[in-house]
Amino acid sequence: MDNISIKPVLTRRDMREFLLLPWNIYKEDPNWVPPLLSDLKRKLDPRFNPLLSKGRCRLFLACDSVGRPLSRLLVGVDQVLNQTEVKNEGYISLFESCNEEAAILLLHHACEWLKSLEIEVDLVKGPVSPTKGDDFRGLLIWGFDSPPVLMNSYNPPEYANYFEKTGFVKDIDLFAYHYNLKKIDTKKMERVVNYAQRKYGFQVDILNLSQLDSELVDINYILEKAIPEDWEDFSPPNIEELRVIASKMKDLAVPELIPIARSLKGEPIGFAVTLPDYNKVLQQLNGRLFPMGWAKFLLNRHQISGARVFILFVIPEFRKKGVSGTIFYHLLLKAKELGFTYGEGSTIGELNMPMRRDAERAGGLHYKTYRIYKKAL
Repeated sequence: MDNISIKPVLTRRDMREFLLLPWNIYKEDPNWVPPLLSDLKRKLDPRFNPLLSKGRCRLFLACDSVGRPLSRLLVGVDQVLNQTEVKNEGYISLFESCNEEAAILLLHHACEWLKSLEIEVDLVKGPVSPTKGDDFRGLLIWGFDSPPVLMNSYNPPEYANYFEKTGFVKDIDLFAYHYNLKKIDTKKMERVVNYAQRKYGFQVDILNLSQLDSELVDINYILEKAIPEDWEDFSPPNIEELRVIASKMKDLAVPELIPIARSLKGEPIGFAVTLPDYNKVLQQLNGRLFPMGWAKFLLNRHQISGARVFILFVIPEFRKKGVSGTIFYHLLLKAKELGFTYGEGSTIGELNMPMRRDAERAGGLHYKTYRIYKKAL
């Protein structure tokens, strides 16, 4: 490892090398979907990514003897979440590498950097989402034979070995379920759904864009009450953060694919967020919207034939009452009406058995697994 050096990302050139490293790694891989460089830059800017303002963080590159980048990662501490959850954890995100020695050296360096901070950090987890959301969570460890659906991870199989050789062990696995909408018979679900709605007194509506602010208040209420226990690395966004997220998504979201369930008294009890699988178009843009990317995006939007269900939350009082199944039923109906032929439900924690059962009963096939690792410091 003597010919490999590690440097923090400080200059524009460093940042460019950090952003563009995946193009060297995946240039021969037909399943890789290049991220939008403009979007990734925003994720690495504290002005647009609240996580980076919640504690110390640093971008690092491992380079060869002539300065060519071989490996990269983001490492940091979410002190706000640590204080809320009473723990001392760091995180790793956006890991990429084209060299085993560089990968192991950089992972060791990230752990040592965390240990050198003036605050106590006794555990590190990763790779987590660079926004602490549900985008790019975990390493893909099973299901390498197809491209990722929107905002999901993709990586070579050897990445798991790099983490394990550095002393990381499994923290939790996250599952993705595939739905062939041509084969799913929603009529079989209809009777169960109608029975649940009558017995427990709730209804499902689509997101009302004309009342977006009040809709966000309801979504925030559900989030605060319904975050799953296995989402330890996630803290619910406050209402201001939700407004920022909504402003970013407004041009991409389809209101029919964002259902909200409410009791007959009007209490918000559950919701789901689903986005069309724009990866089908992003794969053709090579990471750039300009100068021709937007034109390609608009011209090829019609090619999108699937969607990803990112999250589906139900408050504890209405769990095991058919609410999640009813929300999913409405999503299937709308997706088929919109002409979609496939869907993905992801990511679902392996310990979240109620959601896994709901996914499988609705016709989902477990076809990809992502793993978040941990290491004691």
